[in-house]
Amino acid sequence: MSALSILAHNITYLRMQIPKMSQQKFATQLFITRDAYAKYENAKVNPPLDVLLAISKYYHISTDLLLTVDLRKYKLEEMLNLPDNRILLPIKTDAAGENKIEIIPYKASMGYLAGYADPEYIEGLQTMSLPFLRNGKYRAFPVEGDSMPPYKDGTFIIGEYLENIADLKIGYAYLLVTRTGLTFKRVERINLNSITVKADNDFYDSYEILFTDLWEAWKHAGSYSPLELKAETVDGEMKLMLFKLMEDVKELKEKMKS
Repeated sequence: MSALSILAHNITYLRMQIPKMSQQKFATQLFITRDAYAKYENAKVNPPLDVLLAISKYYHISTDLLLTVDLRKYKLEEMLNLPDNRILLPIKTDAAGENKIEIIPYKASMGYLAGYADPEYIEGLQTMSLPFLRNGKYRAFPVEGDSMPPYKDGTFIIGEYLENIADLKIGYAYLLVTRTGLTFKRVERINLNSITVKADNDFYDSYEILFTDLWEAWKHAGSYSPLELKAETVDGEMKLMLFKLMEDVKELKEKMKS
């Protein structure tokens, strides 16, 4: 579906969510004629940039979403709105009402850079639920290398989404999504236009990440390493995984109190 068609479907859908909002009434809000607005909903012409921006501000939905994501497929009340409506994160629950945690697979970790802003990509990921991670939005990311002991290849870091980059704290570990990839590091300094991060392994030097290159930050909330557990003991594996995560969460809460 073209961007023009997606936009037409979206603005029609969004207008119809507002009781008694006719094309004429909305056109008046935009300071244009009803005939001009009707052409946008009929996908006959693209709206000028100033009109597109006005529509975006009215619905509090970014222009890239209006042009690229079919909002009819997603219930807006089930979405987590991120700063400036840059992306939408579906908040899905399992049969017990627990948040589903999307798992980013190792082989597809680089694909996350292209798909993190695409709800369809996110919805296609495998998920798990953990009863003690209820409030917030969580996601599991693969860790590679030896920069953050004791975590090794095969480990998944559970991250809690940080809605505001200004909430980054010195000394805390985060899974950072940057222009060049995923990295799990500890914040060493917060600078005017960047952050300085370091590995827990002293072999690696600290380095800076510009705020303009930082797309997402997920605060460390736990981990699990399925490769280190025996596949034949599924129940035992789950217990060990839950125990490890609970220990990590407890440690994180104690640090926050101090």
